[in-house]
Amino acid sequence: MLRLLTLFALLLSLALPAQAQDGATLVSDSLEITGDTRLIADGNVEIFFKGRRLKASRIVFDQATDRLDISGPIVLTEPSGETLILADQAELAADLSEGILTSARLVLNQQLQLAANRMMRVSGRYTALQTVTASSCKVCPGDPTPLWEIRARRVVHDEVARQIYFDRAQFRLAGIPVLYIPRLRMPDPTLKRATGFLMPSVRTTSDLGTGIRVPYFIVLGKSADLTLTPYLTARQSQTLGLRYRQAFATGLITLDGSLSRDDLLPGKTRGYLRARGDFTLPERFLLSFDGQTVTDPAYMLDYGLGNTDRLDSRVEIKRTRRNEHISARIISFQSLRDDEDNTTIPTVIADLTFHRRFSLGPLGGEGGLRLQTHNHRRSSLSPVDGNGDGIADGRDVGRVSARIDWRRSLFLPMGIEGTVLGELTADAYTIADDADFAGNTSRTHGTVGVELRWPWVKTEAGGATQVIEPVVQLLYASSDAESLPNEDSVLVEFDEGNLFALDRFPGSDAVERGPRVNLGISWTRFDPKGWSMGVTLGRVYREADLGQFGAGSGLAGATSDWLASATFTLADSLALSGRLVLDDDFGVTKAEARVTVSTPKTALSSSMIWAVADPLENRPDPTQEITFDARRKITPNWTAKASGRYDFHGDQGTLAGLGLEFLNECVRFDVSLSRRFTSSTSVTPTTDFGLSLDLVGFGGGVTGGPARSCRQ
Repeated sequence: MLRLLTLFALLLSLALPAQAQDGATLVSDSLEITGDTRLIADGNVEIFFKGRRLKASRIVFDQATDRLDISGPIVLTEPSGETLILADQAELAADLSEGILTSARLVLNQQLQLAANRMMRVSGRYTALQTVTASSCKVCPGDPTPLWEIRARRVVHDEVARQIYFDRAQFRLAGIPVLYIPRLRMPDPTLKRATGFLMPSVRTTSDLGTGIRVPYFIVLGKSADLTLTPYLTARQSQTLGLRYRQAFATGLITLDGSLSRDDLLPGKTRGYLRARGDFTLPERFLLSFDGQTVTDPAYMLDYGLGNTDRLDSRVEIKRTRRNEHISARIISFQSLRDDEDNTTIPTVIADLTFHRRFSLGPLGGEGGLRLQTHNHRRSSLSPVDGNGDGIADGRDVGRVSARIDWRRSLFLPMGIEGTVLGELTADAYTIADDADFAGNTSRTHGTVGVELRWPWVKTEAGGATQVIEPVVQLLYASSDAESLPNEDSVLVEFDEGNLFALDRFPGSDAVERGPRVNLGISWTRFDPKGWSMGVTLGRVYREADLGQFGAGSGLAGATSDWLASATFTLADSLALSGRLVLDDDFGVTKAEARVTVSTPKTALSSSMIWAVADPLENRPDPTQEITFDARRKITPNWTAKASGRYDFHGDQGTLAGLGLEFLNECVRFDVSLSRRFTSSTSVTPTTDFGLSLDLVGFGGGVTGGPARSCRQ
């Protein structure tokens, strides 16, 4: 290859405009200058100019016409690298911005290809094609028909606006015409946001019938957009959905909502609204809000917006730093359950929390301070329990709490770790609209104790490490009974995470009382091959049964049930965890199991829970349920999906779903079928069928999958 360094000045004076001469390079195997105006470059010719790159087998430049006559195969790459033009023959301006190409192809973002008999370059911005076939599908030599294609008489690509305009377009699937559109505008693959229609989807339910959603996306500026989604069904349902998004210098807000008229609730306008946002404030504080409301309990299930049975709206300001956490929040609940009245549940909650960890200097060890205020209000004013849930219908509560804790560890002979620990809490309550607890009251409570850990460590010849650690914790706390309403500490878990906690109640309304001993032993094995396993066994012994816990917690009685848990992980592909709470007769009080499988072809997540009835935890019937969510890649392009939930106590399924997805280099097709079996006064069992189709190559929303294989 000969780089024409010695003729560089001559080349620039002949081939390129004067204002651009300082930015051009030509490389070729040979160069010939004929007469005074013709330059011929032959063999592996390449021109670099203003970011453009042209490759060809032969180029003839005529200075008199300021044109390039180019013989292919031709490859022209635009400065962005996202647009590629291939052709057999071309006649272009010297700056490569205008001209005509024959038997040409336009390739956008290595996805969408537009093949044409003739192509014209105009002003370095527009590319006009005649008799065009557009597709992002791979075409095999023995099967020239792509999975989908758009045929048009004329196509114009605007590189600046990044839009593609089709004239007399015909959409084909497997070569069969299915849709004719006189005028069509679509974004090219490099454009992330553009006003226009998005791909429609089809949804069929047993309540609403078959319907179609056609989203329309509207760009409102560089930092805002709006999506309107009409949804029409065969059973006289009309819905308009919307989504508004706006980005700011310090955060983002999103509004989602919909309005519907249907025959399920004739004559009523139904709807849903949700507003979300996150912002960064000065001093590294974060502001977040998430508010939602719905007109009736069944709307979200009827229109596929989720199966939430309580709407949680909140505004929160928080900051978390090393050794410090501050948060302030206001929460509002809207219950959609048939057995709950929104006037008798806390619908407005406000709290403020300050938590700080610190060292204690000469005293040694680590201390913590938590200050918290809490208020919740019910709209009912009744001071008695009218609905039989054990709580006065109008009870309003205000609380101020302070807690200080301390722990210090020392190493004793034989490798034993000894810890001295304790905490002290103080609470002041104001209770209104409650005949049993009305007025002001306060409580102080303290717990002190010692903890001994004796870890035994063994390293095997192969590098694996085993750790056995017996732990004994002796705690003393007052046994005095208290007369405070308990609303935030009803559900109590007994697991390996709180086996050695000073207080196993999750909130502040109840505290764990009485002297007790927490015993446990754990075994863990870490293998260098990438797997690990752990087992924990523990129990709690009390001086006396103070009646603090329900039967379903596993902590009731002077002696708790046995806690046994096990975990197993295999690199990043498998995770198993299980927990059993057993009484002395090995009867199951509570059992939980979770499994997660993640391989290149399989993804599985499943959980099981088995818990006895406990009226104290508002669980009058046993809970015996299994859920799963699975994906299996059948082939490189086909993926099967299944999900479900089954209630063993009720001997029926509650949810079931099946799906099938096809994804290749040019199309994504998704079909799903689901069934909800549950029913109540506001919702009925329904079947839901969904169908969606996305074309790869238009806009930036869909990523292609493995390309089809061509048979030899």
